[in-house]
Formats: sequence, C-alpha cells, structure tokens
Amino acid sequence: MKVLVINGPNLARLDIRDSAIYGDMSYPQLVAHIENAAKTHGFTSDVRQSDDEATIISWLHEAADANTPVIINPAAFTHYSYAIRDAAELVKAPLIEVHLSNPLAREEFRHTSVISGVANGTIGGFGPNSYVLALIALKALTA
Repeated sequence: MKVLVINGPNLARLDIRDSAIYGDMSYPQLVAHIENAAKTHGFTSDVRQSDDEATIISWLHEAADANTPVIINPAAFTHYSYAIRDAAELVKAPLIEVHLSNPLAREEFRHTSVISGVANGTIGGFGPNSYVLALIALKALTA
C-alpha cells in the first residue's frame, strides 16, 4: 500500500535548525528514515516537502482523489492554515498528523492545531520516530 508523507515549511532545512528542538538529522536523512520504516511496515512511501501552502493543498487533493493514506507534518501551517485543514478533511483514507517536536511543550501559539480535528490522530515529540509511530498506527488503521 502507498502512503503519501507530506512535510511542510522549513523541514528541508533541518540541518540548520535548532537541533535541541528538531534533532540532528538532515532532511535527506529524515527522508531515508521514513522510507526505510515504510518498507519495514509494508508501505511504499512517497515523501514530499514544500514551503508552499498551495502545493500542499494540491497534494492533499491528489491523495483524496486516489484514496491514499497520508502522514502530514504541516509544520508552521499546523497553527493557522484553514485551507490545508479543509483539504485534509477531504482525505477519506486515514490521515495522521506528525511533529518532530512536541508542540504542547513549546511556545503557546504552537499549542493549537487546526489540522488535528480532521486527522485520525496526532503524534509528536518523538523526533524522526514520530513518523515510525505514525506508520505503525496507519498499518493498524488500514488492516
């Protein structure tokens, strides 16, 4: 089964972000980590990243049309993008929100997710393993 993994703004620049929050993997290392975990759990992964809201919306529409499960790290869009939220709601296959850090342990403005209400679940705070846990959950949801 195919899973679409969508990463939002600034994730392609993990190598220069605060490693105390985001860890010390580069984005290519994160992609490899996700792809390897997906194979382990019986998925074919399509991992994408964009800093552009419209592109992410288009990818969600694509997933909705193909009935493809989604793992999404909306990054900063988590807190205010109603457009991404509305596109995520169109996905009828399982959709899991992930975060490398724990948004609830950070600044107050990060405590609200407009995406969580339309996701099957949210996993955050486990670094790259947030994606692995999402794949495990996705496997259970699609069994």
